[in-house]
Amino acid sequence: MARSSWFSRLLGWDKHPRHHHDFHADWIRDDRRRLLPQYRNENIQSAIPAAEVTKVALKLRHLIELAVPCELDEEEITKAHSKIITTKVIKAAKEAGGSHYRSCVVFCLVVCKRWFKHQALVELWDADMHRVRAVACEVVAKQIIETEDDFEYLMHSVLLRRYSIIVDGEATPPANVVEKAVDLHAVRVIGSSGYQKCISYLWKGWLVQDEDDPAVFIDYKDKDNTSFFVHMDPDRIRAPMYQNATQVIISFVYIGLYTAVINSVNPTGVFDTAEVLLYIFTLGFICEEVTKFWKAGYHILGFWNAFNSVLYSFITLSFILRIIGLTHQQGDDTREFYSKMSYNFLAFSAPMIWSRLLLYLDSFRFFGAMLVVLKVMMKESIIFFALLIVLVIGFLQAFIGLDFADDWVADDILFILQAMANAVMQSPDFDGFDKFSPPFGIILYYCFTFIIMVVLLNILIALYNSAYEDIYGNANDEYLALFAQKTMQFVRAPDENVYIPPFNLLEMLVICLFWWMEKSKFERMSDIIMGIIYSPVLVIAAWHETKTAGEIRSNRARGEEDDDTIEEWEQMMDQVDFEADGWNKLCISAKTNLEADPTITEVQKLRGEVEELKKLLVDMTKALSSGGEVEPSQASTLIDIAEPEQSESKPKKKKKGKKSKKEKKAGGEGNASASSSSSDEE
Repeated sequence: MARSSWFSRLLGWDKHPRHHHDFHADWIRDDRRRLLPQYRNENIQSAIPAAEVTKVALKLRHLIELAVPCELDEEEITKAHSKIITTKVIKAAKEAGGSHYRSCVVFCLVVCKRWFKHQALVELWDADMHRVRAVACEVVAKQIIETEDDFEYLMHSVLLRRYSIIVDGEATPPANVVEKAVDLHAVRVIGSSGYQKCISYLWKGWLVQDEDDPAVFIDYKDKDNTSFFVHMDPDRIRAPMYQNATQVIISFVYIGLYTAVINSVNPTGVFDTAEVLLYIFTLGFICEEVTKFWKAGYHILGFWNAFNSVLYSFITLSFILRIIGLTHQQGDDTREFYSKMSYNFLAFSAPMIWSRLLLYLDSFRFFGAMLVVLKVMMKESIIFFALLIVLVIGFLQAFIGLDFADDWVADDILFILQAMANAVMQSPDFDGFDKFSPPFGIILYYCFTFIIMVVLLNILIALYNSAYEDIYGNANDEYLALFAQKTMQFVRAPDENVYIPPFNLLEMLVICLFWWMEKSKFERMSDIIMGIIYSPVLVIAAWHETKTAGEIRSNRARGEEDDDTIEEWEQMMDQVDFEADGWNKLCISAKTNLEADPTITEVQKLRGEVEELKKLLVDMTKALSSGGEVEPSQASTLIDIAEPEQSESKPKKKKKGKKSKKEKKAGGEGNASASSSSSDEE
């Protein structure tokens, strides 16, 4: 059934949540096609036919529905050695793709997670069950990733190979597991060891996109080359690690330019060198934001995009006011006024300039976790601000109506706005409303203050507290998800030549040469330009990679992986042999079998003994009924089984034995007297 328009959703006629697929928007696809010629083929195809991938996804969905048939606690799914997601379920999931399509199983599990999350929104009565199934998809995918022994196959075929599914009769844009997990915020998949190793290789630039086929990632062939000049390649700036370092350096330079401008105010309003560079940097950042929106659409918009837009708007307004001031003669009051306003807007931007630096420091764990908390808090505060806006509009209309009814002139609007703002900031002003349409004005202001300070602000505090606890309860996985997202932002960049702002302004000039230059000449010119502008970073990067190449060769000589690091506990491992001295065998015998519950093990053992006892009793019954004798072996076995009970009843039998001896003694005396009397009678 076709989806209705946004108007029907606004009226509440259609509450069915939509799937967001960019490939349905044909007008976006048509408007964004390239106007300039391109040398690289970007027509990315799915590695496996989309129809086959969809069939595998449907198989896995059926498996998860059977494995999680009802609503369960999430802990029962995620705990180690779960009784729900067993090794049989993992094995069945691996076999869903058969021998030909098994590389797309993890991708299909991530797709199933998205399906179950969507179904949780559609079927609210079973929302908890569908959420648990979505978690089960993540757990199964994580187990498959972590149990894969072939690292090359895992890296190139499972995680980085692009696949599509069929939706509405057409294939979706191809995507890989790394991208899909980031988009769906699948923190358990992201937190798996194999996924993080893949992200680490992408971050370091050890895995790069093929120049001829951007859908394929290949190994960087010179990572073990110890030659310094080999690593002085301008293409190495495409590695996310070096792009991030360049952005951090440019951000500090940007702050330095801003500090120089603020601390050296020019009374004449004429631009100096620092101001010119500051505005050039800002123009480059604005062009970068526009380019992101043009290429990725509104889906890329977020908190930092809005934050940067406000910052760049203030700086742009400062520049415009400065230009307006320069159109007047020197010494004119109008020129002085506009110059002063320009510097005021520039100074007003200082907190945002410094806060912007946090955006480029999220690769550090402390700043990354803090930014995740901030992001979730801002998202949760939408509820508060939505309620606040509705209440403010309602009370504002009431106050304006009272003001107009008092003297037929609405002349206290500024006072009303200031008083309402003070109430929101927990500093209400009740004195001004004593004579404001008494008694309605003061009563209405008391109601507004109570709702804002007691109800809404406590809701906001509760939302912030909940967001903080949720993030810090899962801080490690949330940070890994943030780092993976940052890495994929660099990897997803479609440009063959990376021009980081403000160098993207230079790219606008160079890109014009696309029209008439040959491919080889243009690439040569681009390499020269990038080598010049990134030379400081390339020198440091070449030194770092030369040092890393020596470590890679050392690891390969020891038979270890390229990124292996010798820790303290590994330094003397070659001097001990746990197999020779029997220590390994002792440890294996001492360890606990976590897969088996001790209680269940004892019950199963007891059940076996009971079955054996029943069998012996049946055999004895048959032997006695036939008039035969019980075999000694059966009797001895029965005695062995009954030994624990006999050992427990021994003390009682001893007491009975003492008592029987006394009875025997008394009985013996009686018998003796009876025999003597009978002899006398005879």
